[in-house]
Amino acid sequence: MRTEQLEYIAAVTRLGSLRRAAEELRLSQPALSETVRNLERELGVDLLERKRSGATMSAAGRELLPRIVDVLDAVDRLRAAAGEQHRVRRMVRVGTVNAATVPLLVPVVREFRAAHPLTQVEVVGAQQSDIQRALLEGGFDLGLVNHLEGDDMPAEFESTELLRGRPVVCLHPDSPLAAGAQVSVDDLLTEPLIVMRSGYVMHRYVHRLLAGRAPAFVCSTDGAEMGKLMVAEGLGATVLPDFSVVGDPLERRGAFVWRPLAGDPAGVLLVLRRRRAASVPLAARALHEAFVRRALSLDGAVSRRPGA
Repeated sequence: MRTEQLEYIAAVTRLGSLRRAAEELRLSQPALSETVRNLERELGVDLLERKRSGATMSAAGRELLPRIVDVLDAVDRLRAAAGEQHRVRRMVRVGTVNAATVPLLVPVVREFRAAHPLTQVEVVGAQQSDIQRALLEGGFDLGLVNHLEGDDMPAEFESTELLRGRPVVCLHPDSPLAAGAQVSVDDLLTEPLIVMRSGYVMHRYVHRLLAGRAPAFVCSTDGAEMGKLMVAEGLGATVLPDFSVVGDPLERRGAFVWRPLAGDPAGVLLVLRRRRAASVPLAARALHEAFVRRALSLDGAVSRRPGA
């Protein structure tokens, strides 16, 4: 058994495809596939489930993944101790629903890069359901997701609450609703509405808020960043957590404004999740700690929740 075989398995798991892993590792796909099969024969288990849509960890592979991570982590420590600083360390992958990008995510990546210049950070925007599935399968190390206050935390993850916020309405400056101090649900029904697609917490929140009533027009999109851009272009209004809106570059330039929802809307939490594991890679642990430090500096409500 060779260390690179374990690195190849980790790459296939992270990228979900033998082809993409081969491209990243600069190997031919047949050579990578044969290396993985040799390891499977040596261990006597099928580590991957190969499908047309890509390769994912098998049940047996998921059981062995923490031990593979342990070995790779130990190798990283050995290389560091030996002074092999020219080698690029393992990549850390973060899935995000594009929440709190400006106040939290960007400063954390900047801080982490300064402290760990040899570690790559890959930030991937995705639906919440896809992020959580990738966390379980080993495709993401960390996930930044929204969570409605009062909902149960999923037990299969370690969850750290970073920020607490409230839903607000993002409006084009020329919208008649921008003249008011707040926006009611009745007001919202008069405006073309841009909603997140199914799979996002804010999709569920808006449908619950409207209680079956239909707005003037509905357009659905992926992620807060696209929603804010569409508002800035005058296509309608959208409802997002305040921590995803305040200080946004488009808001600073006056391309959109925001108003609080009237009444007492439910709180929205920004939560950092990772898969429960006996061992967490050093780089992922360091990035997790950087998120917590930044949230505390923003007066965030960093805490452990039930299921954490």
